Amino acid sequence: MGIYVRTKEISNGRLSLYLDFYPPVKGSNGKFTRREFLDRYLFKRPKNEEEKRFNKENKHFADAVKLKREKEIFNEQDGIFNSLNKKKDFIDFFYNLTEDRRASKGNHDNWLSSLNYLKAFTGNRCKMGDLTEDFCTRFKEYLLTTKQLKTINDLHLSQNSALSYFNKFSAAVKKAFAMRLLSEDPLLNIDGIKQKESIREFLTIEELQILANTDCAIDAWKKVALFAALTGLRWSDIEKLKWKDIQETNGQHFLHIIQKKTTDTMVHPISDKAVSILGTRGESNEKIFKGLKYSDSNNEVIKRWVLKAGINKRITLHNFRHTYATLMLNMGADIFTVSKMLGHKKIETTLRYSKLLTEKKIVASNLINIEI
Repeated sequence: MGIYVRTKEISNGRLSLYLDFYPPVKGSNGKFTRREFLDRYLFKRPKNEEEKRFNKENKHFADAVKLKREKEIFNEQDGIFNSLNKKKDFIDFFYNLTEDRRASKGNHDNWLSSLNYLKAFTGNRCKMGDLTEDFCTRFKEYLLTTKQLKTINDLHLSQNSALSYFNKFSAAVKKAFAMRLLSEDPLLNIDGIKQKESIREFLTIEELQILANTDCAIDAWKKVALFAALTGLRWSDIEKLKWKDIQETNGQHFLHIIQKKTTDTMVHPISDKAVSILGTRGESNEKIFKGLKYSDSNNEVIKRWVLKAGINKRITLHNFRHTYATLMLNMGADIFTVSKMLGHKKIETTLRYSKLLTEKKIVASNLINIEI
């Protein structure tokens, strides 16, 4: 490793001072460079004592910067923080982490949203050196109080969305600290955002029956929704289903799938009713639900179908999975079985559905009966 003080001739008989690195080093923009200009110059031919003194002072300055850079580089090689990292672009670092998650659309979209809120908060300018405890606290408060980006509605960002975006920001900061791009962890003394208990809408068995008897503008989405309510599958798993994934053993149908979200292999028993929704069986490698893309516009189709059925609830496709879980528990299935059927890795995830057991709560409320 070598660092040399060099000069380059510029206008008016002056020489610009710069450091020449060999091999190249990473600059503050993350790109490799051979040169660091020092914004100082020398007189090529000093004419008087003042210009000679000027040259001497600037040579001393260049030598001091050279020694400082050598120390920083050797410290970094020894696992000690390099202060040059403070100038590196955190926005660019965050963006690269976001792109690493492009294979998972939902996760990538959440990271991208978090990055967009950080850009809005900072005016798209944030260096590693800006990441102090105070900065992180202010960004947390910003997420809890700001309005939604890119929406025609004047709505505030929900607490759970703020939680998700702050978690992504925190993960990026922790990654930077682990890579020794930060001298200390600015999040060490900062509490995360607490999750707010959200209302998980679901349909009763009677409402589900009404929907089954109600026409939908796009019949394929009606089939998908009812299939989700009868199997508990996520859209990401329904979308990729092929006919070969449905197998029958001793009169019982099973799905053999690899869950997209968890990558776990799942053997999932399903009812004859669920199979009948799918219609005539196709070729083994043929997709069951062909040509469907999940989007906000298709959620609107489902919402209009629900309203047409006279059901005054805010229902999206994912709520049919909630319906499956809640009805299973209401009808007596034990929570461990339901957890396995939903493909949850943790029982705590399934326990959230136990708060929706309206019918059991009603029965329980009438168990104690006295004459008054």
